[in-house]
Amino acid sequence: MRRVLPLLIGALLLALVLPGAVAAKKPVAEPYSVPVTGTTPAGGAVAGTFDITRFAKQDGSLVAVGTFTGTITDAAGATIASGSQALALPVAITQASCDILHLTLGPLHLDLLGLVVDLNQVQLDITAVPGAGNLLGNLLCAITGLLDGAGPLGAIAALLNRILMILQGLGL
Repeated sequence: MRRVLPLLIGALLLALVLPGAVAAKKPVAEPYSVPVTGTTPAGGAVAGTFDITRFAKQDGSLVAVGTFTGTITDAAGATIASGSQALALPVAITQASCDILHLTLGPLHLDLLGLVVDLNQVQLDITAVPGAGNLLGNLLCAITGLLDGAGPLGAIAALLNRILMILQGLGL
């Protein structure tokens, strides 16, 4: 009995510690790095990387959440600042147009009390163009996506997160 008790205690401790050790070794997804370059109003330069960790919907807009690490230099090339900053940057979604209606009518011959109307094939295409000042285009493009799921921004964020995971898995 004296030999069995230490073995039972050891097995119990091993059973309690081992799952925690195994769980701690889960791989952590690496952020996806995007190079960033730009200029300051004073003619300086900004250079660094934006490490995207996820996408989210924030205040009705799609944002990329991550950390910017970089350096800001003045016009002469001297370093003004460098470091890292957590950011949520808006993602611009541009859409050229939304197809609303495509209608093709065949040829038409109408003879009404001596008035003859012949109409060849007619094609009617209606597209909505979204953008600043295009109220009806914005409205119709928003309506066309209503039945596509839980909302366009949530779906886009989920899709971008899946793409990000695939890219991270490929090591890109």
